[in-house]
Amino acid sequence: MVCIFNDIASRWHATRKALCLALCVTVISAGPAYADITAKVINIIDGDTIKIRLDGNVLKVRLQGIDAPERGQPFNKESTRHLKSLIAGEMVTIRASKTDRYGRIIGQIFATPKNCKTCPHSWDINLEQIKAGYAWWYKYYSKEQSWSDQRAYRTAQSKARSERLGLWAEPNPINPYDWRKQKRYE
Repeated sequence: MVCIFNDIASRWHATRKALCLALCVTVISAGPAYADITAKVINIIDGDTIKIRLDGNVLKVRLQGIDAPERGQPFNKESTRHLKSLIAGEMVTIRASKTDRYGRIIGQIFATPKNCKTCPHSWDINLEQIKAGYAWWYKYYSKEQSWSDQRAYRTAQSKARSERLGLWAEPNPINPYDWRKQKRYE
């Protein structure tokens, strides 16, 4: 009888240990869906992609929640120039949420506001691109944003559009998502 009890207790202990391990892995992986990275911007590729240097490595970062004009599309150069004016050569904090199929980090970029060199990285650069009319709110991926970011980005786009800022000065600006689809079929 004692032998059977010990066998059951041993199996229960092993099962409990496995369940505990599985629970710990689940809790860790269900933690925050982002990580903050602080790095120096070394290159602006276009209006929604940058290169950073982190621990001696060069990494590409795609700005989350926005979509800037593609090469060959109106306002591509202006969008790139605007992003350069905001963060070229600066230290930024990237709230990284994932990597995409191209290996780029997807994240929200924060920098020190231009008028306050001692302030923390609190200036949402992604939102600034939309406010200036140099990027669309990328609503196809809006579920990956917080509700407050969705609202801020949507509002900024509506305001830029109504004020005809940047790409909204065009009579019929084409969303980069649709532009890419068109180019695939040409």
